[in-house]
Amino acid sequence: MENNLNNKAILLMEDGTQIFGNSIGVDGIVIGEIIFNTAITGYQEIITDPSYYKQIIILTYPHIGNVGTNIDDNESSKIYAKGLIINNLSKISSNYRSTERLDIFLKRKNIVAIEGIDTRYLTRLICNKKINKIALISTKKYFNYENILQKICRFKGLQGLNLIKDITTKVNYSWILSNKNTKKNKNYMFSKHVIVLDFGVKNSILKMLVDRQCKVTVVSAFISYKNLMALNPDGIFLSNGPGDPNPCNYIINIVKKILKINIPIFGICFGHQILAIANGAKIIKMDVGHHGSNHPVKDLENNKVLITTQNHNFTIDKNNFPKKLKITHKSLFDNSIEGIHCIDKPAFGFQGHPEASPGPHDTSKLFDYFIKLIHIYCRKKYKRF
Repeated sequence: MENNLNNKAILLMEDGTQIFGNSIGVDGIVIGEIIFNTAITGYQEIITDPSYYKQIIILTYPHIGNVGTNIDDNESSKIYAKGLIINNLSKISSNYRSTERLDIFLKRKNIVAIEGIDTRYLTRLICNKKINKIALISTKKYFNYENILQKICRFKGLQGLNLIKDITTKVNYSWILSNKNTKKNKNYMFSKHVIVLDFGVKNSILKMLVDRQCKVTVVSAFISYKNLMALNPDGIFLSNGPGDPNPCNYIINIVKKILKINIPIFGICFGHQILAIANGAKIIKMDVGHHGSNHPVKDLENNKVLITTQNHNFTIDKNNFPKKLKITHKSLFDNSIEGIHCIDKPAFGFQGHPEASPGPHDTSKLFDYFIKLIHIYCRKKYKRF
């Protein structure tokens, strides 16, 4: 690995704080919202998650890059994050699946990244000062203190922006496992048809649905209701995605129409918030958000504690909770709402990421519950059994 000591880089915070490190990505300047992720593993899945679109990620775990990167762990075809901040880049990558070092992967994907930063200090700075805007400058030759600080001050953040139009698929497509599982099982049959509204869906989510023998069609978030129904769905999945759901009126109206015909709906993360708004809830911005794979959540239905993966900056407002919904899960970190279920509809949502990539699998049974609702719906729909 080349010596990064001569490739100095700098972070400039909105309060003027400067922190120096070493560039491990491409040369350039990025300005955006900064978030910290507390996961210990899964850095490749994190940085390829479309939910991080236009954000700069801090990984608080000190050693990153030790298992390299590989084609199977990508959650999407590109890195959607604007930049990456880590403490220490591993000098070697040791894993039988590794095909490329992390720093080479970042450069090939044209990402600005920096190492040599005390990421835990930076995380405390963000939490204590409520700073969420930052400039990440890859090399000193780009640095002009006054000009960059002015650009940071002009940056208004992501609240109120509809980011889904940049993320969602432009062409509807079927998603089928092409790995060993399908090749081994020649009798593998798809049963129920699940339509995934793509707000930034992760590959792992699609795998979870296909593993449960669903025929999966991924469609644009801006598909018309008529075209959506023409696909004859047995279930609707509202995917994860970046940013603020409040300006996404077209999507919210589509979900309201779907709710009227009692097709099972499962929403996660951004999709969970869209489902909440469609039922009269309000969504508010959090101070620092939840990002990591160690978040305890209480299942209020059976009084159990689940360890979950989280990635969101917005949450349901507890002070304006609609009567159409009931709360099924709560965060044990800050008591925020983590799960909802419609009172009289087969529709539910979870704020975390039950596909757990990366993370624990405690909430994967939510996919099983979704499939159960689909089977109940199909019995009525086709008048079988």
